[in-house]
Amino acid sequence: MPTNLAMPTNLTVNGRTYQWMDAPLVVVCVDGCEFEYVTAAVAAGVAPFFSRLLAGAGTAFIADCVIPSFTNPNNLSIVTGVPPAVHGICGNYFFDPESGEEVMMNDPRLLRAGTILAAFSAAGAKVAVITAKDKLRKLLGHQMRGICFSSEKADQVSLVENGIENVLARVGMPLPSVYSAELSEFVFVAGVKLMERERPDIMYLSTTDYIQHKAAPGTSTANDFYAMMDRNLARLEALGATIVVTADHGMNAKHGADGQPRVIYLQDALDGWLGKDVTRVILPITDPYVVHHGALGSFALVYLPASQEPRALAARIAQLPGIESVLTRAEAAEKFELPADRIGDLVVVSVRDTVIGTSRDRHDLSGLDVPLRSHGGTSEQKVPLLVNRLLDRPPGARRWRNFDAFDLGLNLAARPS
Repeated sequence: MPTNLAMPTNLTVNGRTYQWMDAPLVVVCVDGCEFEYVTAAVAAGVAPFFSRLLAGAGTAFIADCVIPSFTNPNNLSIVTGVPPAVHGICGNYFFDPESGEEVMMNDPRLLRAGTILAAFSAAGAKVAVITAKDKLRKLLGHQMRGICFSSEKADQVSLVENGIENVLARVGMPLPSVYSAELSEFVFVAGVKLMERERPDIMYLSTTDYIQHKAAPGTSTANDFYAMMDRNLARLEALGATIVVTADHGMNAKHGADGQPRVIYLQDALDGWLGKDVTRVILPITDPYVVHHGALGSFALVYLPASQEPRALAARIAQLPGIESVLTRAEAAEKFELPADRIGDLVVVSVRDTVIGTSRDRHDLSGLDVPLRSHGGTSEQKVPLLVNRLLDRPPGARRWRNFDAFDLGLNLAARPS
């Protein structure tokens, strides 16, 4: 039961109403998780928790993430319950026309909506957030009272900054490398430790997609990772938690049969057509951790001079091999539920096996030790949405989104007996 029985029966956040929890709720965002990763691990016999869930002990849907299918916009959609058009975070990285600068979207000042986590903590719930990479920590923990830290900087936590201290000793693991499976394992082990000791009412766990960038579903590397996840989710369930598992995006191979990346260097093409520095291509996948994807994803923004007619150029870009769609600012804002003032004059999406770059000389692919796997487009939009409970009423016909996770866990999942 929640710590304080005098808590309100429901809260409304960003136009959606959520019931107060009857058991601890754990929402997990598994970075880069195609549904096939889960089913492959189940088929291999290494994921008994997921196996029970898919066999009828829980509820499973295939949901849509938001586009662009990148980490920041989707994590913020999950914790706000609304798309980027409302919360404002539309990439890992964007171009600010007012300052003329390219900016990381990790500053809470860029948020335009409050989070479910902050609202419940303000109402008295015990809330905890553990994220793999520190780039998300301040966004997820914005205006939230409680525990909030990253695996990446678990050696630097303090009561003042993070609401907890001595994390490495409490978790019993060394500080993991940012490029490792252990970065995500730390999230899960820490989550179990917190549930055993602090017993938060709501806990949000967010992993990294290091493994998914390197290994396809069904490989031994991927199955080992999902077996680790399965063990820790089973422990959380044994501690009485309602668990919702979803993802920020899927993942696909972005290379040919020869293992070489299939890349459209869009800035090079535009420079050749219109002249150098006439246009600016922005890749919202860009973040401080580009070794495993070389800043190459399937979604790009193009900024044009006022003299350039967008539709004519859109038609020309659309003829490039590997392009799926080219939308104007207004079209993309409507179709993908994006804030129009934070996207380009054109939005470009590539096909399933192709990524978009800026200029060839701006991408360092020397860190790719396996053929490129990446994300960002509509091909990576389908993600799992799983809960370890049956539903207490039929949900009706609806398009499931990954940002329905808290609705599913708090409003629709049957209460524990």
